[in-house]
Parts: sequence; structure tokens; C-alpha cells
Amino acid sequence: MTKESDISAADFMPAQRSMKALKTAAASCRGCDLYRAATQTVFGEGLKRSRLMLVGEMPGDKEDLAGRPFVGPAGQLLDEALKEAGIDRTNTYITNVVKHFKWEPRGRRRLHKTPNRREIGACLPWLEAEIALVKPEVFVCLGATAAKALLGPDFRVSDQHGRFVTSDWADFTLATAHPSAVLRMRDHESRERARRQLTADLATVAKVL
Repeated sequence: MTKESDISAADFMPAQRSMKALKTAAASCRGCDLYRAATQTVFGEGLKRSRLMLVGEMPGDKEDLAGRPFVGPAGQLLDEALKEAGIDRTNTYITNVVKHFKWEPRGRRRLHKTPNRREIGACLPWLEAEIALVKPEVFVCLGATAAKALLGPDFRVSDQHGRFVTSDWADFTLATAHPSAVLRMRDHESRERARRQLTADLATVAKVL
């Protein structure tokens, strides 16, 4: 008998590995329990053979409702930073490590809750399949959760952001802050400083595209 802890996205992977087939199959994924409280699976989107792939942690409240990645406030900030850095989002592929929104209730609000190691590991086959199809030359981890999952548990975005590192994912791999972390800064000066740093890190990416 298969234990629930042994189930992952790999058990729901389609035989045909096209982006359309992956997205359709992911909509029915039960590889972990996050689907129970989420509205829907939020798969990646963008240019299917993009040179640049951006990977965040998981969809937020707005993304869960819309069914698309990075369409909420964090996505708007990312769009602005990409534009300032000279990168056209329509020429990128953008996704998340985890495809369902994990949250906890706070009154009428649904507050983000960081996915755990089991949930990340169970969902990782979807991302690996996306990478195999897109074949990016440049790979960007947005935030600590994505960076630790894909670059190792000892990776520190605060210390290592904006520098290319060796990875199995692409010729050029870099991590930077997640836009939502910028928005959570308590004062305007801190937010503006973090926003400039995010833009500068993305400008480093733009130089190799």
C-alpha cells in the first residue's frame, strides 16, 4: 500500500511532455495536501522556449484566484523591476516551485504560509518538467524558499543575491529577493532600497541575455 508521504507530482505526470499536457495534468495533482485548501493549481506561463526562467516560491492569494503566476502586488512590482532592468516579461517564462497556495485564515484574509520540505519535494517534479521543456539559459530564483529548494539549504539570498552561481538548471543561475519580501518592508526607505537592489540584480541578468 502506498503511503501518502510517498506520493508526489511524479505520480500525476503525463506520458506526453508538452507544456499543455503538463498544465492539464497539474490541475488534477494530489501529490500533497495543499490542493485541499487552494482554489486551483497555478502553473507557469510565458514563452515556452524562453532564454530566461524566473521561479518564485508559490502562488499568493491573487494568483490562486486568477490561476496565473505573479499577477498580484508582488507581480506588479516584479513587472516594474523587470522593465527598469531592461527585460520584457513577455519574453520570459515565470513559475513557482509550489503550484498551490498555502495559507492560514486571519479574519477574512488568507495569509501566506511558507510551504514545508515535504510539500516542496512533492511538487518539484512539475518544475523539473518545465525546466526540461523551456531549457533556459538563465535561471533566476526569486526569494529564499526557491533558492534553498533549488540551490541548497545553505544558500543565503541576503548574502549571495545578484551573483551567478553554478547549478544544474542553466548556464547562468542567480538568486534575488522575492518581490513580496520587498513589499513587506516596514518603512518606505527600506522598501525603496530593497526595490533598487532587486532591479540591480535583474539588470545583472539582463547583461547576459
